[in-house]
Amino acid sequence: MSFIRAVHGTAGNGPLPSAASTATAQPVAASASLSSGLRLLLAASAGLSVASIYYSQPMLGVMGSTIGASDTAVGLVPMLTQLGYALGILLLTPLGDRFDRRRIILIKAGLLSVALLLGGMAPDIHLLLAVSFAVGLTATLAQDIVPAAATLAPEHERGKVVGTVMTGLLLGILLSRVISGVVAEHFGWRAMYGVAAASVAFIGVAAWRGLPRFRPTNTLSYGALLGSLVSLWRKYGALRRAALAQGLISIGFSAFWSTLAVMLHGAPFHLGSAAAGAFGLAGAAGALGAPIAGRIADRFGPEVVTRLGAGLTVVSFATMFAAPWLEPNHRLWLIGASAIGFDLGAQITLVAHQTIVFGIDPAARSRLNAVLFVTMFIGMSIGAASGSLVLARWGWMAVTLLATASALAALWVRLFPAARTPQVR
Repeated sequence: MSFIRAVHGTAGNGPLPSAASTATAQPVAASASLSSGLRLLLAASAGLSVASIYYSQPMLGVMGSTIGASDTAVGLVPMLTQLGYALGILLLTPLGDRFDRRRIILIKAGLLSVALLLGGMAPDIHLLLAVSFAVGLTATLAQDIVPAAATLAPEHERGKVVGTVMTGLLLGILLSRVISGVVAEHFGWRAMYGVAAASVAFIGVAAWRGLPRFRPTNTLSYGALLGSLVSLWRKYGALRRAALAQGLISIGFSAFWSTLAVMLHGAPFHLGSAAAGAFGLAGAAGALGAPIAGRIADRFGPEVVTRLGAGLTVVSFATMFAAPWLEPNHRLWLIGASAIGFDLGAQITLVAHQTIVFGIDPAARSRLNAVLFVTMFIGMSIGAASGSLVLARWGWMAVTLLATASALAALWVRLFPAARTPQVR
């Protein structure tokens, strides 16, 4: 595989100074605190790259009318993007344990920029769907950045550092909807793809100058590397529980965000893409809880945080059942308040799950992260597809029921099987 040959590096352990940027990217020891500049670079890179898979959601109504695609067809855009992201995590993210993560990040940034440019030029739904899958596949560079942060962070600050980087990633997810909604409303959805391509190119240059090189932690072949994902799944009960719970939460999360624009576009609201994107501001407030969740996990243990987050997600989704009894304006306020709650719950649960997973085996962090996020984005793909189907057949309250049920299942996973799960050694 040409991608694998391109990222081939020297075996060993820990970060190395970059040959291309020795003056600006010095090695950072895991025992020292990360500089604020490096934390900012990691957080911004994670946020701007992962935002690429969410820009389309508030623009679906506008995109469909522009290229003559049905609501069902255009609804496949976020589904294929998330599916590509899940496959990219499965097939590409484990390479971070085998090759230099810095080189992987730079290659993916270049490919993602090209994919976004092609998306902005797509003349019909068929090319747009193909490009959407490619965007998801290459946007997985965000999942190379998070393990890099965990590797560079000292152990006693790992939850805090991961929380900070995840704040950038989560703000990228949520604010992407706001930005794309406004840009699409005033300049068209194609312009949004151009802006996205430029932002990814920018972080690629910043990463080239600012990131140290990383020595791989093993010398497994590509086939053995992928095969080890199954072994890790079987070996660690903590990994299975984290992945399953986060995947269940993601079903409801994705069902909500993938159908919101379509629901608001119809009666009784008749709102455009900018209004749909503005709901991302409500969710962005929840992202501020990620660093706090990391600090709580460092102090009291991440298990407590997972239960609090899952419980908050259940309550927040369930409050939307009151919507039919409210006036349209009040209903919008209720949906916004619910978005704050379930985004906060989903995000602090994710930070806690990553803290659990990164502590299992330091030499397998990329692969452990891959298992967690593959399951999570499979859940998101299921949520996007089932949410659109449920909305079309049974309406918004059925989407609310789906989201609440999936969050309840996640809370059950975190509460009850703990006593039967082997402890990670």
